[in-house]
Amino acid sequence: MIGKQIREDITTIFEKDPAARSRIEVLLCYPGLHALILHRISHRLWTSNYFFSARFLSHISRFLTGVEIHPGAKIGNRVVIDHGMGVVIGETAEIGDDVLLYMGVVLGGTTLTRGKRHPTLGNGVVVGSGASILGPIAIGNYAKIGAGSVVVRDVPPGATVVGVPGRIAGLERYTTQDDIRDNAMPDPTLRVISRLLERQNILEEKIAKLEQDLVCIQPLIPDTHVSDRRTEIWAALKQVIDPEIGHSIVDVGLIRSVIIEEESVTVEMGLNTKSCPLLEYLVNQVENRLKLIGWIAEVTVTVTDDPWEATACHEYAIQNT
Repeated sequence: MIGKQIREDITTIFEKDPAARSRIEVLLCYPGLHALILHRISHRLWTSNYFFSARFLSHISRFLTGVEIHPGAKIGNRVVIDHGMGVVIGETAEIGDDVLLYMGVVLGGTTLTRGKRHPTLGNGVVVGSGASILGPIAIGNYAKIGAGSVVVRDVPPGATVVGVPGRIAGLERYTTQDDIRDNAMPDPTLRVISRLLERQNILEEKIAKLEQDLVCIQPLIPDTHVSDRRTEIWAALKQVIDPEIGHSIVDVGLIRSVIIEEESVTVEMGLNTKSCPLLEYLVNQVENRLKLIGWIAEVTVTVTDDPWEATACHEYAIQNT
């Protein structure tokens, strides 16, 4: 079994590392491969309750390879640890198949209590150099973590995360593993600033026009057709930007339904309430934006817990490609 995994690992290294020249070179000169081989032995000892032997073997592996993997960690097939120096993988970490880790990656914990305290990586995940993934969070299949990022929240399948703390960059969703290119990764902070500057320019133009025309607003606003009201509401909602990714909440699919009843409007939003730090901010933005519409007297915003799921993200990726 271990021999088959070693052959798979060597083949995978040839696929993911263009510097590999020969099988003997990979077998003798790749510390990441050595760390994985020794880990599989120590993991068997660990699961057989030979805890001291497992820890001692993992300690020897750390001394020889510079890669520290706790023998309790679960690692899938065809995993590649490129260069390897400084990689740390905690006891309750779980790594899927076809994962690529670069040097300095940390899969660490954020609590001192026993139990699940390290991250879970799905299949095909790519983690850039120096990235830290902390806590019992889940990284979806084929997600990409940029170099130097610090990830402390769940990452949906196929997403790209950059920055400190890690933020989802863009709406692209990948369903296959591709090269990680840090220089080509979008900057979510820059995108948010650009959107704010665009909005500022639009508002300045509108204010200038109002100052020139001196429009007198009638106290009574004539009734409009429901379809026109719905269009007006959706146009207002598109002006609400999610600061996490710099896109409209309508574009990213956070608005589930809009119900109009005379002068009241009810908006249903779907958010991951456990990991969204901007929940209250987004709700307030929706309420304030809709209250600017003259005929609306009451706004109600309901939030439905909607965690990221692999199937939903895959369908969303197909619709937006």
